Amino acid sequence: MTTKDTAASGAGGGEVSPDGLLSAGTYALLTDGSTVEIRHAQPGDARAVQAMHAAMSADNFYLRFFSLSPRSAETEARRVCREPGPDHAALLAWLGSRLAGVASYELSGPDTAEVAFAVPDDLHGRGIATLLLEHLVSIGRERGLHAFTAETLADNTAMLAVFSGAGLPVRRRSSEGIVELTFPLPEGEADGLGSYLDSVAARESRADVATLRHLLAPASVAVIGASRKRGTVGREILQNIVGAGFAGAIYPVNPRASSLAGLRCLASAADLPEHVDVAVIAVPAAAVPAVAEQCGQRGVRSLVVITSGLGAQGADLLASCRRHGMRLVGPNCFGIAVPSIGLDATFTKSQPTAGIAGLVVQSGGIGISLLDHLSRLGVGVSSFASVGDKYDVSSNDMLTWWEQDGQTRLAVLYVESFGSPRKFGRTARRVGNRMPVLTVIGGRSAAGQRAAASHTAAVATPLVTQEALFAQAGVIAVTGLGELVETIALLAGQPLPAGNRVAIVSNAGGADVLAADACGDNGLQVAVLSSATRRKLTRLLPAGAVVTGPVDTTAAVSEAAFRGCLEEVSADQEVDALLVVAVPTALADLRKAVSAAAVGKPLVACLLDQQETVTLLPQQTAGSGQPAAPAPSPAAADGRPGGGRTVPVYPYPEGAARALGHAARYRGWREQPPGQIPYLGGVRATDARAQIGRFLASHPGGGWLPLAAVSELLQCYQITLVDTKLAEDEPAAVAAAAGLGGPAVLKADVPRLVHKTEAGAVKLYLRDGEEVRAAYRELSATFGPDLTGVLVQPMLTGGVEVLIGVVQEEVFGPLVVFGLGGVATEVLGDHTAKLTPLTDVDADELIRGVHAAPLLFGHRGSPPVDLSALRDMLLRVSRLADDLHEVSELDLNPVIATSTGAHAVDARIRVSPAQPRDPFLRRLR
Repeated sequence: MTTKDTAASGAGGGEVSPDGLLSAGTYALLTDGSTVEIRHAQPGDARAVQAMHAAMSADNFYLRFFSLSPRSAETEARRVCREPGPDHAALLAWLGSRLAGVASYELSGPDTAEVAFAVPDDLHGRGIATLLLEHLVSIGRERGLHAFTAETLADNTAMLAVFSGAGLPVRRRSSEGIVELTFPLPEGEADGLGSYLDSVAARESRADVATLRHLLAPASVAVIGASRKRGTVGREILQNIVGAGFAGAIYPVNPRASSLAGLRCLASAADLPEHVDVAVIAVPAAAVPAVAEQCGQRGVRSLVVITSGLGAQGADLLASCRRHGMRLVGPNCFGIAVPSIGLDATFTKSQPTAGIAGLVVQSGGIGISLLDHLSRLGVGVSSFASVGDKYDVSSNDMLTWWEQDGQTRLAVLYVESFGSPRKFGRTARRVGNRMPVLTVIGGRSAAGQRAAASHTAAVATPLVTQEALFAQAGVIAVTGLGELVETIALLAGQPLPAGNRVAIVSNAGGADVLAADACGDNGLQVAVLSSATRRKLTRLLPAGAVVTGPVDTTAAVSEAAFRGCLEEVSADQEVDALLVVAVPTALADLRKAVSAAAVGKPLVACLLDQQETVTLLPQQTAGSGQPAAPAPSPAAADGRPGGGRTVPVYPYPEGAARALGHAARYRGWREQPPGQIPYLGGVRATDARAQIGRFLASHPGGGWLPLAAVSELLQCYQITLVDTKLAEDEPAAVAAAAGLGGPAVLKADVPRLVHKTEAGAVKLYLRDGEEVRAAYRELSATFGPDLTGVLVQPMLTGGVEVLIGVVQEEVFGPLVVFGLGGVATEVLGDHTAKLTPLTDVDADELIRGVHAAPLLFGHRGSPPVDLSALRDMLLRVSRLADDLHEVSELDLNPVIATSTGAHAVDARIRVSPAQPRDPFLRRLR
């Protein structure tokens, strides 16, 4: 799999290593599940590179060099392994100690490079060249390249397949048996990056599943550290595996026992048979790295490390896993379980039941609790992983597995950290379109907030960031374990509601008032029934019943009448879901009535004699003859996760309404058309990067850009500040104000002053020269020698003040914040946020998401603002943040939104040194 040799030429930007690929390298999975190391070529690699090329078959050699000259291999090795420079990049792929592939590019123009690849004959078809191409694309994009070119022989079908299948747009030109290819490198999702990333994600998913199969569908399991003493972690894990009925081979490892749990013991991991699928390690921390290395040498495919407290030895553990291609769960974890195959490699007291919910947690205690709840409800578990310190296998991996395992209908997460949140968001969004993904938001307290230097950063708390990630990915995010279990109970056995109109049916008037309030609190509307339905209910229910909505059947209702009432209400076209609130009476068994009602719409119940936990009732659905059981089954056509219907029963109406609210919003998210990242004209990203580079060259530690630089940077993205002039003295300020033709604003220009209004640095409504002079003198008296001048702007009146800002969050990446502007933004807390890149839908949701949104749409006779201009500014700010990792804070506050446009009045931009890191690059942690 090869292309023609190229010669170095041209010049480019400074050396950048966006993906951290230095001599140490990084690891990634091939599509067959093999682990390869990728790193930059070094001069010391020349002998290996020459040997790899020299060992090629004559056909492969000719396809690579267009000749059979034996000197080509030596020339290629010198070219590839020369000292790193700005005009070229060369990557090597290592499969163990074997060089498995070489990829490189050489500049052929200011922003174009020619690429070349070579893979040994016997390694073709394993995705090595494609993986190397992905890493070259990442480097090229970060270095500002706009296109790759390549030349290959028309007979080189393998290499042509690599190029055509990469997901990049390809232009071809053929001449005399040589194919010339050009692929533009997309700068943003609007120009093809999205489809390319989808292709990368599909390859990553195939590779992930190939390795996880050994972990989550194993044929053999070893337990290393299985003690002779009951009540120890290793021994109880072994007992659970045996007790759950795992049908595969089980290998206990204990040097001081001949047999355990009726199984022959091995003395050490070195005695394991080759290619055991999973080894569970529960030995003292000091012994873990050596045991992991022994497992690797025996070809063990995956490890589950229970042991905690590894400290610095954790690096040795991970190194062994990468070196030998083993996937790793943990360390400091609770284990894994796949009940459908009898695998319970945990130390739970009671074994989980098989079912439809996939579960991944970082906290072992939370895992135990959720396993118990899912088993008690009858929802059950498809597969479970306690990932602990999460060195390797994470929620991303588990979501990928559940997407294709044929069992999982609900994905449940409890994660306390994100290694790659942007990749998580993309994965969760894809999986969420197939099944509900649920999580608990942790770290919501003020203690998790960090100090901030701008208004934008002040509102960008960890909670805001997590909420933005989950909302954009369609993840159902709850605030506690009880709410999580409540929502699971609904989604596991009921269809998704078509809308948010909820019919409340109760036999107690006070209870339906509480239910109505709870619906309002959770974004649900209490349905008003049609006149036809009301007439039917009047004939069906006792005298005195209220039939408009909520429906009060009165306490005298019979079981048959209550059941008939539910069926009639369900048939009403104004109803999307039913919420039953009932109290026990001696007249009727309403629990039985709820279960027997043939209802085709989502049905939840609150029985006020219910214990303080949610339970499930089997339900007879419309047209069925028997009550349905909550057993796992394929996804139903109406979008519910399981085919069996059960009614979730809650102790209080608030829990039922919360669950219905989550289900309705999730249905709305799934049916919402996907947003687009529109083309933005006039963007000059290359100029912006150059400007940032110049500033950091003179300010290596970063800092706040001066006004002129702020204006210039914003102009690169067509974000225009209100006409602003810098006046260095009083006469200049008077002259600048006189040229405005109306009232003026003076703002003190003081280094490091961020919040001008709070500091008394803004003077408004200056109508003539005398007022300008007086204002200048006040500012001079306030700030003394720190005053370097004043900013003179026209006084804008009318409109709505909003804030648009960016914070580069260390883990999550750029976050765009939108909210009420001016000095009130932090006090009122009226803001929303989303992670970049923003789609047009995201921008609209930001605008609609603030409490003050009615002011933007026109309120009490005021004209609506120019929403298209506001949306355009949000999208351009998003693009700026995505392009420029070094912009750590951006604050446009206020932006005056009027009926004729959106005008940024004040702007602050802080720049910091940043090492670009491609969040979507295919690699292991």
